[in-house]
Amino acid sequence: MRLGFSPFNAEMGYEEAFRLAAELGVDLEVAYDLHEVLPLPDPKALKGTGDALGVGFTLHLPFVEMNPASLIQSVRQLSRERLLRALEFGQALGARVGVLHTGQVPVRHPMALDLAREALEETLSALLPLPFPVALENLALAPEDLLRGPEELKALLDRFPQYGFCLDVGHALVELGPRGPLLYLEALGERLIHLHLHDNHGQGDDHLPVGAGSVPWERLAPHLRGFGGTVALEVGGGGEGVRRSVLRLRTLWGL
Repeated sequence: MRLGFSPFNAEMGYEEAFRLAAELGVDLEVAYDLHEVLPLPDPKALKGTGDALGVGFTLHLPFVEMNPASLIQSVRQLSRERLLRALEFGQALGARVGVLHTGQVPVRHPMALDLAREALEETLSALLPLPFPVALENLALAPEDLLRGPEELKALLDRFPQYGFCLDVGHALVELGPRGPLLYLEALGERLIHLHLHDNHGQGDDHLPVGAGSVPWERLAPHLRGFGGTVALEVGGGGEGVRRSVLRLRTLWGL
């Protein structure tokens, strides 16, 4: 299990994030959206710094103002183009894995749901072959989120064996309660390649440090023992939040 953290969630610039990652012996999860918005280092520059410090990368593919399941063809086309650019970025970065949100639908009308699922599958097909592993993340935080529950995500992944699964434990807690992360693991553990770890109290996506909310970390530990994939902490609280979370996980899970 290779641990990392998101500078975006920790509200850190790259210089500070690299120092902390090198100190803790962890990787960084790059938020591609920021590179579309801000003048930030290009992927080769980031990779050079990472190589020098022994810091690797995962990549969060774009999700801001983007919908790969859009019913509108032009919106879907723009989403596809942004995702393809992000995959090129991740390949140059040497990303170990990329994380993809599965999109939204404006109303849960049967016709809209069917069309949105077709649109999402069209987008996923257009991204193949993948230049590096990509994991589909569980969401179901808003009424508009297309996929609900482990079975819907499993059905999609069964149709697309080229993709893996990213378990976001905080999202699962909000959607399904304390057993949510375990339910996703039971259904999709064999497809798990990446983890998003953060905490909340089951009411909202708060991105608290590990142990500051209601995620059942001790109960999760046996189910993830031996996991050989990548992990990104998506915690707030700055450097202290990251440090606390890394220490807590290493104590609980023996990392």
